[in-house]
Amino acid sequence: MRKDERPAEAAGGIEVRLRDKTILLVEDNPDDELLALRALRKNDIAGEVAVVRDGVEALDYLFGAGNDGDAGVLPRLILLDLNLPKLGGLEVLKRLRSDKRTQLLPVVILSSSGEQRDMRDGYGLGANSYVRKPVNFEQFVQAVAQLKNYWLVLNEAPPASA
Repeated sequence: MRKDERPAEAAGGIEVRLRDKTILLVEDNPDDELLALRALRKNDIAGEVAVVRDGVEALDYLFGAGNDGDAGVLPRLILLDLNLPKLGGLEVLKRLRSDKRTQLLPVVILSSSGEQRDMRDGYGLGANSYVRKPVNFEQFVQAVAQLKNYWLVLNEAPPASA
């Protein structure tokens, strides 16, 4: 186990490892990806930011094929866009919540959609938070700072197994 990993017990007693401070950014728009990465850097995110560009890549990353060959090592937080090619964000969320290894993994929907239906469906499928992407860069940086402070500093990850 790497020094930045720690064991955690998912629902049902399955042990998974969380990479401290690792964020998985699921974003298909290159401009939004660049904006998010700049905002994360500006907020001194200590840790890795992995980027995948569609729903299939996201599931591959989380369940083995794209996770540096290290199935079972999960990010500390997922920032999930909704409008993704190949497999949409809501379907990704549904699959995450149906698997014991990722059932409790914090997922923040980060979307430009302000549609009530998208919010309701996201929360209904188990999103931990829904953040609308601000258009203004400084507001976006501020939103990312708040996400970082809450999810990577204040929030407690699932407890380690005994």
